[in-house]
Amino acid sequence: MSKEKSSFSLKKEDPSLKLFVVLSKTYRAMMNEAAIDMRSKGLNLTEFAVLELLYHRGEQPLKKIGEKILLTSGSITYVIDKLEKKNYIYRKHSPHDGRVTFAYISDKGITLLDSIFPDHWRKIEEILEGLNKDEKTQAINLLKKLGTSIKS
Repeated sequence: MSKEKSSFSLKKEDPSLKLFVVLSKTYRAMMNEAAIDMRSKGLNLTEFAVLELLYHRGEQPLKKIGEKILLTSGSITYVIDKLEKKNYIYRKHSPHDGRVTFAYISDKGITLLDSIFPDHWRKIEEILEGLNKDEKTQAINLLKKLGTSIKS
């Protein structure tokens, strides 16, 4: 047997795979906790993401909502339908282009987010309490660096 290391064993020395696994597991654990929190408030994570986007950014074309929260057009229509039935949002066709439909957050949706956001913020702080403020800032910077270096 050769004393030279195989390319696979050299790759095992690189922590890339381990980092990928750890990031994946951490993301899943954080999202599970956030999902439990949202379900306790009568929403799923996707519904909350749509409401939060409209709350902070105002009216949005349905296509743009799908792009921003990574949903297909069929999925975004389903979520918008559910939120509309709950009277948290409403839609309106663009006066300039009838093919474009905008979603707007309703007063009921604003009231809902006003009431749940403070607790949700505390839950996020609780989820991330394993890091101090400086570590959170360092993690943000490292993850941004990683994200911008990925060629899509």
